[in-house]
Amino acid sequence: MTPRAADRARYDRATAHLDAPVAIVDLEAFDTNADDLVRRAGGKPVRVASKSVRCRALLERVLAREGFAGIMSFTLDESLWLARAGFEDVLLAYPSADRTSFGELANDAKLAAAVTVMVDDPAQLELIDAARAGGAEEIRVCLELDTSLRLLGGKVRIGALRSPLREPAQLAELARSIARRPGFRLVGIMAYEGHVAGVGDSVAGRPLRSRAIRLMQSAARRELAARRAAVVRAVRAVAPDLEFVNGGGTGSVQQTAAEDAVTEIAAGSGLYVPRLFDNYTSFTGRPAALFAQPVVRRPGVGVVTVLGGGYPASGAAGADRLPVPYLPEGLRYDPQEGPGEVQTPLLGSAADDLLIGDKVWFRHAKAGELCERFDSLQLIEGDRITATVPTYRGEGQTFL
Repeated sequence: MTPRAADRARYDRATAHLDAPVAIVDLEAFDTNADDLVRRAGGKPVRVASKSVRCRALLERVLAREGFAGIMSFTLDESLWLARAGFEDVLLAYPSADRTSFGELANDAKLAAAVTVMVDDPAQLELIDAARAGGAEEIRVCLELDTSLRLLGGKVRIGALRSPLREPAQLAELARSIARRPGFRLVGIMAYEGHVAGVGDSVAGRPLRSRAIRLMQSAARRELAARRAAVVRAVRAVAPDLEFVNGGGTGSVQQTAAEDAVTEIAAGSGLYVPRLFDNYTSFTGRPAALFAQPVVRRPGVGVVTVLGGGYPASGAAGADRLPVPYLPEGLRYDPQEGPGEVQTPLLGSAADDLLIGDKVWFRHAKAGELCERFDSLQLIEGDRITATVPTYRGEGQTFL
C-alpha cells in the first residue's frame, strides 16, 4: 500500500460515519508542517497568516507551539474579532477603509494595544482620524514596502501591485508624517515578496519555465535584501523603537529569515500545504487539509460523478486554481466540464473501483479559502476524529 493509499484508508475509516461533503485536517501532518516552518525560520518567530487558516481553534493550536508568535490578519473587522477573542498581537496585512471598525479601535484601549494596522499613504491616516468618533486611543501602524522586482528601468514589473512605497526615502518620509501626527505610533515594517514566496520554482513538465523562475527569484531575493536593509535603516533613523520587520511567506521562509534586517517571518499556507505548494524546491510539506465529495453517479466505464466540488481559488484564472482529485490516486477531470457547481465527472481507471456513496478526496489550490466552503473541520489523528471545530464561516464570520 502506498503512503497516499494508507492516508485514504485512514481518512475513510475516520469519516465513515459522516456523509460527504466533509473537510478534514490531519493533525499529524499539520504539526509536522508547523515544525518545518519553525526549523526553516532559524530562530526567528513565525507570524501566522490567518487567511491561510480561517479557523480559530487551529490558530490557537499553532500559536501554542514554540516558534510561533502573533497573527497576520486580512481585514480590520477580523482583526478586532480576533483581539476580542483573546489574541494579543494582530497585524493587519492590508490597508482598510472600514470606518466603523476604526472608530471601535480608537475607542477601546484593549483593541488598540492588540491590533496594528497597515498604511502606505497619508490619506489612510486622514481616514482613520476622521473615523475616530471621539476615540483618543493611540493607533499602532505598520508601513508596507513594495517588494516587486523592476527591470528595464521600471518598464517590467515582477510581483504583486501592492504598496506605492518602494524607496527608503519614501518610507522614511511617511514615517516622519506619522511621528508628527498625534494619535499614531509607528511600530513595524512589512514586505511580502509574493513573487518569491508564492510562486513554485519546479513546475512539473516545464523545465525551462522552472529554470526561468529560479533565476528570477534569485535576482529578486538579492535586490530585495539590499533594498529592505536600506529601508529599515532609513525608517529606524526616524523611529528607533521599531518593534518588528516582517517578511517572507511559506515558500521563502529560510531565505528571508537569513536577512539581518528581518525580525519575524509570515507564513500560513505551509500549515495546510495546498496544491499550489507542490512545485517548490525550497521545502516539501505534507498535505494536511482536504475535502471529500461523495460519488453519486457511475455514467460508464472509467467514469464516476461526485457531488459539487467546483471550488476555484482566487488569483488569475487557470487550471492551477482548481482543486485536484487526490485520493484515490489516478482520477482526473473531464476536460469538457472540469469541477462543477453541483456535479463533477471524474475520469480514470480508479473510477471503476468506486461505489455510489464512496468518498473522493480533493486538495484545494490554496489554503484557507477551503474554509469558506465548510462550516466545520474534522480534526483527524490516526484513523479517528478527535475534534470537530468551526471555521470562520461556522462561527458566522465572513470577512470578505
